[in-house]
Amino acid sequence: MDTILYEKRGTVAYITLNRPEKYNSFTRELALALQHALDQGRDDAEVRAVCLSGAGKAFCAGQDLAEVLALDDNGLSIILLEQLNPIVEKIRALEKPVICAVNGVAAGAGANIALACDITIAAESASFIQAFSKIGLIPDSGGTYFLPRLIGLQRATALMMLGDKVTAAQAAAIGMIYQAVPDAELASQAQALAERLAAMPTRALALTKKALLQGLSNSLSAQLAVEENLQSIAGHTADYKEGVAAFVQKRSPEFKGQ
Repeated sequence: MDTILYEKRGTVAYITLNRPEKYNSFTRELALALQHALDQGRDDAEVRAVCLSGAGKAFCAGQDLAEVLALDDNGLSIILLEQLNPIVEKIRALEKPVICAVNGVAAGAGANIALACDITIAAESASFIQAFSKIGLIPDSGGTYFLPRLIGLQRATALMMLGDKVTAAQAAAIGMIYQAVPDAELASQAQALAERLAAMPTRALALTKKALLQGLSNSLSAQLAVEENLQSIAGHTADYKEGVAAFVQKRSPEFKGQ
């Protein structure tokens, strides 16, 4: 069985973690396959948005501990440096919107990779767990970077230290994710969201993504300079010209992502 399913429908690439019998927990094979799938979506000019989800009952239960136990003392470092960290970096560097549709439990690295995506929605039955403290580890896969910025230091600290489960509705209420949706509507809503984003001026969306990431660590003055630079780039795109022309002509724009 392929550990990753990759399907291009129109201008959206759908990537599905596919180890349902193991709750899509990460092995080296799965992690490297996901990296490859993200690169495939990046390099395909026809793809203008990416949607990530999981097969079966879970989104991702984190790292497969059976594989960790088979490694030597440097195993955890190797897993992060070669397998999980590159996934987070590829998601953030991808110049296309990345939607995550959390279909079930998202635990450990699985939770934090979901939070690294641009827009995350979850089925109402889904949940998020920072499970690391339960086995004597620290949160990884970007969790200590993204979670406090999404929900604040106090909440992030409590969730990471206590390892409490957060329902999809709770996650949406505290700003951890964008939206919780009925289970039966997750796939259709994720598809509608991905298609909506893919039809937008995706070059401008990529620049927005870049600006937001830089803004997480910049001073105000530095960020104003970033905005000026990226706005200048956006102002020279074909989509900007099309957007203005459509506004003046009172018609719907036809963006090409250029």
